[in-house]
Amino acid sequence: MNSQRQTVIGHSTVDKLVLYGGLPVVGLVLGYFLPRIADWAMTQKWLPKGPLRFIAEWDAWWVVGILMLAGLIGGLLLAAVALEDSLKVTVTDTEVELLKNTKTQTVRRSDLALAFLDGKELVLQDATSRELAREKHDQLASGRAKFGPAFRQHGYAWSEDGDPHANAFSRWIEDHPDVPPAVNAVLKARAKAIAAGDKGKADVREFRQEVGKLGYVVRDEHGKQYIRAIKQA
Repeated sequence: MNSQRQTVIGHSTVDKLVLYGGLPVVGLVLGYFLPRIADWAMTQKWLPKGPLRFIAEWDAWWVVGILMLAGLIGGLLLAAVALEDSLKVTVTDTEVELLKNTKTQTVRRSDLALAFLDGKELVLQDATSRELAREKHDQLASGRAKFGPAFRQHGYAWSEDGDPHANAFSRWIEDHPDVPPAVNAVLKARAKAIAAGDKGKADVREFRQEVGKLGYVVRDEHGKQYIRAIKQA
């Protein structure tokens, strides 16, 4: 991304302060009070003892110190993971850059015909309604309101009403007779990846791209897949 005029959404200074300031403090406090929590837990017959027994038996200053240090480090690591998993969008007059999980995707202005929010996802489409990108964002209501002005400010078409092709989607059913066999095969594999949860996230993304290459768009809702055909150029 060059030094031209740009608008950035996500990964703000406030976000970093909240994450790197708040989570480590929570870890410190939890580490300080954990021995007292362990003492209380040992008096409760319905609670499993496990590691709490060790903490309760070694209620010394150095144990508290170790727990507080562990809490601090854990908070810092959690903050780093949370920041890495959040979407950063950089919009300029020539391209849009999406950064998430250390992976960067760049969409050129010449390829981008329309941008909009679909629930908690930012979607970028080309002139044939093919999805160039679909990424989940973590913005609250105030943050969501920044997307439209950011794209319009740089001259991109923005749909305030969401996907103009939303009514064209229909729920995919395994071996759907109106869907090409190759698309059915990919969607079947993608359904298994969705069911695998976090372990299948990479495959879910890859299979979405494969469906796009085959002329269809897929979106997810409550674990179900909905599809539509891409317009012919």
